[in-house]
Amino acid sequence: ETLAHLPWLICERRGEVLGYAYASTHRTRAAYQWSVDVSVYVHARIRRSGVGKALYTSLLRFLDLQGFYNVYAGITLPNPASVRLHESLEFQPVGVYRAVGYKLGAWHDVGWWHLALRPHAVPPGPPVDFGQIQDATESHTALAAGMRLLRI
Repeated sequence: ETLAHLPWLICERRGEVLGYAYASTHRTRAAYQWSVDVSVYVHARIRRSGVGKALYTSLLRFLDLQGFYNVYAGITLPNPASVRLHESLEFQPVGVYRAVGYKLGAWHDVGWWHLALRPHAVPPGPPVDFGQIQDATESHTALAAGMRLLRI
């Protein structure tokens, strides 16, 4: 169901996954249908190669084509590389959830960043499923925009 509604992108080379990025529902209530959360992962061996920025560039363009307005990213702190990536894409910090996540034997703060994809219309039109736009010319353009940023 998520794949039909929201995009997941994978960067691979010769069958090896180098990174991925995806969008997920921000909240389940109808009032939040125009907002999504995003996440990106890049294999440690190829960080700073443009993979994260390439994946996010295409992902954000797809989300704009779908009609979303707000994109949120949670970053486990501290993570200066992820903060730099998000802020290079115009995400703005909006707050920190203190000790909200437990992993690797410790509690972690998660910072939240926001990106407005478009001016907020009143009333907003409903976002469309990814399946409705994935074969459109604009989607191919969105994918190409990210691919141009790869340095691998």
